[in-house]
Amino acid sequence: MIDARKEPTTLQEAILYFSDAGRCREYLVARRWPDGVTCPRCESSNVKFQPQHNRWQCASHHDLRQFTLKTGTIFEDSPIGLDKWLAAMWQIVNCKNGISSYEIHRALGVTQKTAWFMDHRIRLALSVGGKVLATVVPNRKKAALQAEVRKHVEAGAALCTDAVLSYEGLDSDYAHQVVDHAVQYVDGKVHANGLENFWSLLRRGISGTYVSVEPFHLFRYLDEQTFRYNHREGLNDGQRFDIAVRQVVGKRLTFSQLTGKTNSGAWPN
Repeated sequence: MIDARKEPTTLQEAILYFSDAGRCREYLVARRWPDGVTCPRCESSNVKFQPQHNRWQCASHHDLRQFTLKTGTIFEDSPIGLDKWLAAMWQIVNCKNGISSYEIHRALGVTQKTAWFMDHRIRLALSVGGKVLATVVPNRKKAALQAEVRKHVEAGAALCTDAVLSYEGLDSDYAHQVVDHAVQYVDGKVHANGLENFWSLLRRGISGTYVSVEPFHLFRYLDEQTFRYNHREGLNDGQRFDIAVRQVVGKRLTFSQLTGKTNSGAWPN
């Protein structure tokens, strides 16, 4: 078992901590298999670790009996070591305005293309809902916006919005209150300041860190920012990272799924 007091709480500590393959393994095993290692294919606990190959083998006879920590996670089939994967994840979940693939490329000594692919696979792990939900909409017309409101907000709930005309008509289903930002930002207890803080962080990340975001990848950047925002209070960097690591299992993003092509061409940031 790992002594939690020795687990990293800063980026410098994380880089040193995860530079050791044994500590990487112990840290991830404790979170993926808290009740003991099981085969990701048949769920048998009758497995044996092979230290010379840094993998396990299942005693049950079936295809692909051998597996590693990466099997069945966002890391699967990646030749990049877990020391670099975890250092990249630490920065993504803890940098307030995000971190670009160019910065990951320079910091970890991988190509920018590799860093870009890593970043998006990590964003996939962060795609779990929370207090703030954000989604990409096709437009700002009434039909599109109100459909999302009704999808996520329980009927009868108190609803505060700005004065965008697309929200008109929600009064029939919600206790809808409006604050007109052309006049004021707070009207008694009616405001959207908490959400404005989220949008401010998102805009700074997109315009200042990533600079250019392809529309078909925008939802991934939303997942990243909502994760950080939903876990910003009451947690240190190590605790926030711990939550992210527990979400890497059962998620897979291949290169072809991400790009829809095999040739590189121009890579976004």
